[in-house]
Amino acid sequence: MEVVLSAAAGDLVSRFFSFLINKYSDDACSEEERRVERLQQLLLRAHMVVEEADRRYITNSGMLLQLKMLSRAMYHGYHALDTFKCNQLIKESSKEVTTTNSFASYLGTPIKRFRANGGISNHKVDNSCDLQDALVKLETVVSNITEFVILLSGCECESMMFHRPYDTYLYVDNFMFGRQTEKQQVINFLLQHDPLGSPAVLPIIGGHLVGKKTLVKHVWNNEKVRSYFSTFLHFSGDNFSRIDNERCTSGRTLVVVTFVSDVDDGEWKSFYQAATSISTEIKVIILSKVESLARYGTVDPIHLTRLQDDEYKYLFKTLAFGSARAKDHPKLTLLVEEFTQLLGGSFVGAYPVAYTLRMNLSLRFWLSTLNKHKNLRKNNLSVYGEHMSHPYIPHYPIDFTEFLPSPAAPLHLMHPRTEAEVSQRKLPKIRIEEIMMNPSIRPKGDFDLVTWESRIPPCTVFSYYVPSCAQQKSKRTLRRKREDTLRL
Repeated sequence: MEVVLSAAAGDLVSRFFSFLINKYSDDACSEEERRVERLQQLLLRAHMVVEEADRRYITNSGMLLQLKMLSRAMYHGYHALDTFKCNQLIKESSKEVTTTNSFASYLGTPIKRFRANGGISNHKVDNSCDLQDALVKLETVVSNITEFVILLSGCECESMMFHRPYDTYLYVDNFMFGRQTEKQQVINFLLQHDPLGSPAVLPIIGGHLVGKKTLVKHVWNNEKVRSYFSTFLHFSGDNFSRIDNERCTSGRTLVVVTFVSDVDDGEWKSFYQAATSISTEIKVIILSKVESLARYGTVDPIHLTRLQDDEYKYLFKTLAFGSARAKDHPKLTLLVEEFTQLLGGSFVGAYPVAYTLRMNLSLRFWLSTLNKHKNLRKNNLSVYGEHMSHPYIPHYPIDFTEFLPSPAAPLHLMHPRTEAEVSQRKLPKIRIEEIMMNPSIRPKGDFDLVTWESRIPPCTVFSYYVPSCAQQKSKRTLRRKREDTLRL
């Protein structure tokens, strides 16, 4: 009798604990599902407000600050949501790996790579805290935008933005992505009426290829700005003191000066006096990466930095998936984080790489492309003894041969030629996707390889000089030359 009672009691205890565990697991899953659903609802509201603000003239500095806070919280929410879904996929695959080898062979490779990079990636297996953090931040910001939305409805609408493409990737592929606050600040500066006399000067300071010229060109294409100014003049640091008075005799004039280095105070004084003597209203914008040039501004400078990590990831994912829905390709979303880390926030790298990935949404192709880019960096480290500071602005030759179908002649990308070199000697131009598909179209001599042509004004073409095979030096010679230089 005691044996029976003991067995019955043990069975009841076992069932009770099983009940508690299942209940806890169900409650935890239910809570996560509620958080995900709530976050998706908030993201929809936030995205709607940000998109509407992007086509409005906002002159209130407080509204611009609130818009930046809303944008950052929104992109952080998108990042947390993607991260949560990726970790769910990892957990599910881990369970299935124990029961079937077919799934492991299909998805095991990216999962192993994903886990191996856990030290440098923001993804974690248990990501409920990140999801909750993003939800709290977005709820806080969204709950305080009632006044913002009311004031936004009273802001004038940009007529040119009525024809926004339906697909988001078409929009970011043809228009400037982000920078809503900076764009509004520049527009407000330009449209503010100043009496004749000393010109107002706005410095825009930022690193290499962060979008300074793109920002100004995007603002210049604004209908209201173009109707306000009758003349647009662009100077460099070599010729900025040569303002042509005859071209500024009527109407307002916008002068943009690009500096690659610091300027002597005497030279700037001569330029500013010449601009002051002109009998029309003039606005001056300084573009440079030199922080000290902000001293010439009559208003606070605008500092452009690379996009926030969450914002850059959203941009890359939008470009890479194109019109396809990212949620239909969860396995590929696992690799987006690694691509964005590899590109380091580069606009020049994001567009061509994303375009390549968009052509083939297969896991095998994305993994192959990722490995090729990683090998490219490893090879650069082994040849030159240092990491590439910018993978698409090479200071040394880059061996791009691995990206071509074998067998193919070596393809070494050299530093882009200067404008003077291009004008003196015109070379054939080949697009990188063309030579990747068919290496036989490669010219016999030197040529320029176009890696990306921006569709966003000023429509910059990024190309690299490729010498003929006979003129290419071996990697061993290049490394030996660099080592000799270091010894000196």
